[in-house]
Amino acid sequence: MHPPGAAALSPQTSEDEGTPVSVKIRERLVAARKRFNANDNIADFIKPGELEQLLDEVTHKMEGVLSSMVIDTEGDHNTGDTARRVAKMYVNEVFRGRYVQPPSITEFPNAEHLNELMIVGPITVRSACSHHFCPVIGKVWIGVMPNEHTNVIGLSKYARLAEWIMGRPQIQEEAVVQLADLIMEKTQPDGLAIVMQASHYCMAWRGVKDMDSKMINSVMRGVFLKDPNLRREFLALIPQRKG
Repeated sequence: MHPPGAAALSPQTSEDEGTPVSVKIRERLVAARKRFNANDNIADFIKPGELEQLLDEVTHKMEGVLSSMVIDTEGDHNTGDTARRVAKMYVNEVFRGRYVQPPSITEFPNAEHLNELMIVGPITVRSACSHHFCPVIGKVWIGVMPNEHTNVIGLSKYARLAEWIMGRPQIQEEAVVQLADLIMEKTQPDGLAIVMQASHYCMAWRGVKDMDSKMINSVMRGVFLKDPNLRREFLALIPQRKG
């Protein structure tokens, strides 16, 4: 029974009213005991329509950041819509890999029983470092040693998988491992090798302001890890990593 004149609130209304969408998403993650680090994908915990609400919330919070930086967004014609632009950039573009499901990948059986080394690259990748949210831009080379049970995917699909992984605040060492895990899961090859070279603007734009330094790292799985000759063949076939 409700007091006279009091309206009965549905459980959904009382739960949702006034609660920021980021809080709702976070509560689901915590209840499921799922990690939500900067480079994690949380798409499974976002309901239809909530991404648009999250965009509005990030816009509002970014307006507060600009205000705290003493920027007159009302009087400055250059920054009037900056908060919205930055929110769109983070949620819909550079960090989109956190909020959406993986790209649809058509897989084909290895009907011809291909078992020769295949190399894809260089694939241009773009991300941002988790430490300063400064751009990380570089290239990735992927070597695959298939077997008769390997799922074959189109060459462009490797680029789509890389874009999905890199579209989050990343640390290069962790990004390459995440990409390797994903490709291994999708294709089940005998071996996988990935080399990434990137420029980090947290070094070029701030800090030591070194424009020429690059980071190169690799991940080897399966036969690439066990067979040094195959590993050397892969590395020798990659064009010289310049520029």
